[in-house]
Amino acid sequence: MTMKMLPATILLVLSACATTPAPQMRSWQPVATDQDRERLRDWRTAFTEALAQARAAGHAADVEREGKLLDPDAALGGPIPNGNYRCRVIKVGAKSEGLLDYIAYPAFRCRISQDEALQHFDKLTGSQRHHGAIYPADQLRSVFLGTMVLGDETRAYQYGRDPERDLAGWVERIGERRWRILLPYPHYESTIDLVELIPEQ
Repeated sequence: MTMKMLPATILLVLSACATTPAPQMRSWQPVATDQDRERLRDWRTAFTEALAQARAAGHAADVEREGKLLDPDAALGGPIPNGNYRCRVIKVGAKSEGLLDYIAYPAFRCRISQDEALQHFDKLTGSQRHHGAIYPADQLRSVFLGTMVLGDETRAYQYGRDPERDLAGWVERIGERRWRILLPYPHYESTIDLVELIPEQ
């Protein structure tokens, strides 16, 4: 190889490196923001605080009717399969005065899909739509890190760009063909959000 060819060769190598996407990171800790690591750590405090708020506001029967979905210790372990899901969102505990302490929404459409090494969760319908990645965590649960898409928006923010849109939660199996995502201390409306996922088929 002549000396004149070296610069062109180096440029080709650098160009290839710039256009090749970096491999997905399978560990959630380096990805999560400091605020979201704190929210994930304090999930039990958020859960028990929210249940106390709901019961004090007269929703004890609603809490009991949901059974394992609103039981902080219901996690059974096991991954969530890829596929289409019916997902219900329940907001528990009011974030500020004047908001409701318990709201259960009808089922929406959601999807769990595979993208290289990680699974992804997308809430496909509704005015508040979750979008993000699911990371391995421990034997009982996985971690969801994502963002909130609002209204008629067609694209999600990149995670970590806007703290007000960032979402962090625990993904848990709570029964036969039944999973949930716990989202402690969301930025909007509630003390904790729970997303129940049941396969469409």
